[in-house]
Amino acid sequence: MSIEIVFILIYFAVVIGIGIAVSRRSSQDRAGYLLGGRSLGAPVTALRMQSTSMSGYMFLGAGGLGYSQGYYGMWFALGDLGGGVLNLSIIGRRMRKLSYLLGSITSIGYLERRYPSVWTKLVAGPIALGCLFLYVLAQLLAGGQGFSSVTGMGLNASLVIAVSIILIYTFLGGYLAVAYTGFLQSIIMVIGMLWILIATVQHVGGLTAGHAKVAQINENLLLMWGADGQYFGQWGVILGALLIFSIGYIGYPHVNVGHMSMKRPSIARTAGLWSTGFNFLFIPGAYLIGLFGLLIVPNLDNPELAIFEVAQTVLPPFAVGLVMAAIMAAIMSTADSILLQAGTIASQDLGGALIKNLSEKAAVNISRIVIFVLAVVGLILAMWQPPGVFDLVVFATATMGSAFVPSYICAVWWKKANTPGAIISMLAGATAAVAAQIMGTADSWGIDPMMAGIVASTVGIIVGSLATQRSHPVPPEVLAAVEETMKVAPVPKHLVIGEDATLASQRPQDSA
Repeated sequence: MSIEIVFILIYFAVVIGIGIAVSRRSSQDRAGYLLGGRSLGAPVTALRMQSTSMSGYMFLGAGGLGYSQGYYGMWFALGDLGGGVLNLSIIGRRMRKLSYLLGSITSIGYLERRYPSVWTKLVAGPIALGCLFLYVLAQLLAGGQGFSSVTGMGLNASLVIAVSIILIYTFLGGYLAVAYTGFLQSIIMVIGMLWILIATVQHVGGLTAGHAKVAQINENLLLMWGADGQYFGQWGVILGALLIFSIGYIGYPHVNVGHMSMKRPSIARTAGLWSTGFNFLFIPGAYLIGLFGLLIVPNLDNPELAIFEVAQTVLPPFAVGLVMAAIMAAIMSTADSILLQAGTIASQDLGGALIKNLSEKAAVNISRIVIFVLAVVGLILAMWQPPGVFDLVVFATATMGSAFVPSYICAVWWKKANTPGAIISMLAGATAAVAAQIMGTADSWGIDPMMAGIVASTVGIIVGSLATQRSHPVPPEVLAAVEETMKVAPVPKHLVIGEDATLASQRPQDSA
């Protein structure tokens, strides 16, 4: 058995151990399984959010973009650097407080409580499920390709192993397992990325020498306009690249659920610092490694394998094992969060709307069944090798961000935002983003799908809400909760309503 496989097996054993350790605390209680009992501190909150959102995209899609388009990929990186702190600053503290006041334990259920109507769930749920499935499909494909590349195993066998490990610890510990493994995985990800980056820069003779050698291949790669200069002046495309991983984060249900799990709202401030530190250490390296991969492993058939191939060239065998664990950490930390959130949406939000008096144990079991089915279907499709990881991630995240960003932001910042406005916004944003991607507006009109979607959803919630203020006013109890959310003060006990009543009785006042 090679040392690379030994490192990976040790890593798998650790994450399964975490799942076993927290299983007794979260397996039967709805709030415990889905929110970890709202008990997480700043480091776990921030690093779970970042490891969840970074995904295998950073080790495959980002590396492939750096390899094929050079510094153009840094537009995505620039947006990514501030994505975490923007999310936590704009909605983190307020969403934590409002979700508690409204008794929400799921990110889609939160939207339904803020914009009261069964149609909120019936519109938001399918959009989220569809996008999350594509996102997890990308992670499974990334995990299979990476595991196969390093270990020499077949792609299908690699996929089965990765999916099995994810299912085991997600089933065992629910959200706590996902959160604590995400925290561990984020640390491994940073160590792995920095190790490859340092070794890569040394291998090419330093940054200056490396850039000089890349310039001999194609000077355009050192600019931010694409390998052929095709994005020069295409500000609609560039702005979309900046937005998708910055403002776009605010629309990801599997990321936002982390705000609801914080021990108290004020944790968002400290979590923002942790998030920013992680991003600066982790994000730029992927694009630089991909760029210098042109010098180390030229003429790759699949650019998305650039970081894997570079790692095996510049690192000793034991380090390749650690780096492979880091790559699997990035992939698995996203896949488990997405699967848990998809199961939650299907069981709690859509299932709860259709099945009355659903018990806590039944809801948790339904969630696990849905997680298993989605994982198996994703596994089968991944074996057929769908489009590249980059394409899947961009399609899913652009659609989610376009559909949900205005609804999440207006939920805590605009008291006039109402149910028709939110529903119109979600439908308009998702439709515009999907249509723009199908029509290829980035190439034909210079308009990125994320830009088209965000504009449509923003106009939708503003016009829809203002036009229906008289016929669909915001309910008084929701309005009172939103107004309370805007205050930096402890939550009055009498305002806490809904499914979270058990947690509310345990903590009479939720501090700011």
